[in-house]
Amino acid sequence: MSVHTQERTPSLPATRIAGCPKSMTYGPCGGVNGDGTCEVDPTPCVFLHRNLPIRWSAEPPAGGPAEVATTAGRELSAIAAKRPLVFTGFPVRALRSDAVGPSAEALTGSTDAVLSGDAGRARVQFPPSYRAALIGATGLRLWMGFNARDRNRTALERELRSLRALGVAGVHCVTGDHTQTGDRPDARPVFDLESTTTLPRAGALGILTSFAESPAAPPLAERGARVAEKQRAGGRMCLTQYAGDAEEVAAFVELCRRAGATAPVLPGVPLVVDRDGARLLASFHAAKLPSGFIDRLFAARDVRAEGIRLAVEYGRSLIETGVVGGVVIAGGARPGGEAAYAADLATVARALGGGS
Repeated sequence: MSVHTQERTPSLPATRIAGCPKSMTYGPCGGVNGDGTCEVDPTPCVFLHRNLPIRWSAEPPAGGPAEVATTAGRELSAIAAKRPLVFTGFPVRALRSDAVGPSAEALTGSTDAVLSGDAGRARVQFPPSYRAALIGATGLRLWMGFNARDRNRTALERELRSLRALGVAGVHCVTGDHTQTGDRPDARPVFDLESTTTLPRAGALGILTSFAESPAAPPLAERGARVAEKQRAGGRMCLTQYAGDAEEVAAFVELCRRAGATAPVLPGVPLVVDRDGARLLASFHAAKLPSGFIDRLFAARDVRAEGIRLAVEYGRSLIETGVVGGVVIAGGARPGGEAAYAADLATVARALGGGS
């Protein structure tokens, strides 16, 4: 596929903040604990004693971002102009190419795009471009998770060019969880870039971009301004960590707007279908689940049915605020139950108006 784009390689800022395990410049990341400590090291986050947010140092490119280079990206943009987007996760066993088909079949026709991201329980996964080739072959629109933990900038840029050639709908640029918090603490973390410095590289190639934010992580008052700075760096959408009741999400969107951010915010909708999944979500850093969510699941006679009902109820309450750009339905699948979980994701996505 031949695509004409402006070839720009934004430079990395000279100053990184000493003491950050992820070597970040534009922190804090979304992994700050409620008491202000780092997710990697139980010491105070080094960013919390600085003037925040740290402003994106580069000027936006003349003429704005490059034209959207992929058909799937243009299709998704057209849907977003008409109604809230409905994304789902893409549950699949790591390093199992034969497991992609059943999950894709379950999700076909129900979701606007699938998000294939990182997984703390399986750090060793196929590289983004190979996952994109496998999932793209099923006909689903793919929003590819893209972390800066495992590769230096030349390898990241190579992956971005491959993803553009494969026609992904977009990329979700995150700094990434540290290796010490996953299942491979023996691996050396890279973090040559971070989400804020990956975003302009993807945008320069004509790839739609999103970024993460954790509204419930300290410093709460600066999270909206961080969204504005990531938008200045090239981010087109904000996908949030679970952020509480619909009223709290709406308050976060208002915080973003007051800071000058106009990027659509797509909050997370948790789907839990068993008690193991409930425990997994309860362990997430900086996640704030809707009021009574875990209690209602544990009290239910049929956890799966209650989990689906709660996800639909919560998703509708978010969309009815009128201020979100869509939702991202996700959670955790039991090993071996990925295809069944994909079918449950599809049920919720259809109920929320997804699929086109």
